[in-house]
Amino acid sequence: MGATMSTFQHIQVPQGEKIAIGADGLPDTPSKPIIGFIEGDGIGPDIWKASKFLFDKAVAHCYGDTRKVAWMEIYAGEKANKVCGNYFPEETLDAIREYNIAIKGPLTTPVGEGFRSLNVSLRQELDLYACVRPVRHFEAVPSPVVNPDAVDMTIFRENTEDVYAGYEVKAGTPEAEKLAAFCAQEFGWELSGHTGLGLKPVSEAGSKRLVRAALRYAIAQKRKSVTLVHKGNIMKYTEGAFRKWGYEVVRDEFSDVAVAWADCNGDPGDKILVQDAIADIFLQQILTRPKNFDVIATTNLNGDYMSDALAAQVGGIGIAPGANINYETGVALFEATHGTAPKYADLDKVNPSSLILSGVMMFEHLGWQEVAEALTGALTKTYGDKRVTYDFHRLMQGATLLKCSEFAEAVAGNL
Repeated sequence: MGATMSTFQHIQVPQGEKIAIGADGLPDTPSKPIIGFIEGDGIGPDIWKASKFLFDKAVAHCYGDTRKVAWMEIYAGEKANKVCGNYFPEETLDAIREYNIAIKGPLTTPVGEGFRSLNVSLRQELDLYACVRPVRHFEAVPSPVVNPDAVDMTIFRENTEDVYAGYEVKAGTPEAEKLAAFCAQEFGWELSGHTGLGLKPVSEAGSKRLVRAALRYAIAQKRKSVTLVHKGNIMKYTEGAFRKWGYEVVRDEFSDVAVAWADCNGDPGDKILVQDAIADIFLQQILTRPKNFDVIATTNLNGDYMSDALAAQVGGIGIAPGANINYETGVALFEATHGTAPKYADLDKVNPSSLILSGVMMFEHLGWQEVAEALTGALTKTYGDKRVTYDFHRLMQGATLLKCSEFAEAVAGNL
């Protein structure tokens, strides 16, 4: 059985084994690992049901009865409020910390009011500082660009700082008046208390650990370049500092395997080339010359924009996977990167590919490479067969329209 299992108020722990984390921060995966899952809100239950079905089929296809995932439901969002009386139960955090690996569907986030983003809260409470989003094109998937195959990038987005840290005050409140008065007195900044105000923290430690993770990934994946994307020409002491600290990591810690553009005149030899790009120019160049970019390291807000823009180039956010990882503690939370689409809830309609591909990332992370490859191959064949959900069906000639669950069954048939 392995380590002693905790008792939770609402979470039922299945029979299985905890995933231990090695000294290198990587999981030591047993044959029956306990993995937490959050269904998610809106379309979450539909895409989770389809994905879980497919994950189990792929594991059985690859390993027969010798390996199996013990799925443990944990709660956040609307279902958590019903089951636990709280949108964000503390025992959910405790369970992820104890069992180390989890996967989730989309969670509701109110716009402009209401409770804080649960996605952001999970990342910050668990210190999941690296949001990792690989972006690549699958043959036959419709795309708005001429050469979507030229896009093959992995974004490392800092996940806990920047404007996402949540240090903001509402316009017209006493807090806004107080902050505006402080800024005027201490810095000479003339700000109205009737202005919404926010802080943008970007730290040396937070920046360096993110860039460090991106470089280690580039080394492990045999990638050719890492690009630091920033708006340092305007925000010199936050975005500009991110760039500066990133290059310090390259020179101080990775000089044997990586080199900055300025130190090699753009000719890195057999080392990884580390360059930087202004954020707005980068968003142009991913359209005009995407082959110039490989691994991307960037700040939180930039990474949000960039990952969605790149996803659009290869078929949309409906097939964009993501992971939130702390490479020191080993805690990792994989997720569908799109929203909850409540108007499609319980209709068995939407594309589950984002969550399925996040599962591919999870199995790679667990060291179950055979499962990851089987899922990727089966997805590729299903797209090629033009057996797709409505989002792709309306863009493909001669395609067969499938429900969410039917798509998962079609992929399973192609394992």
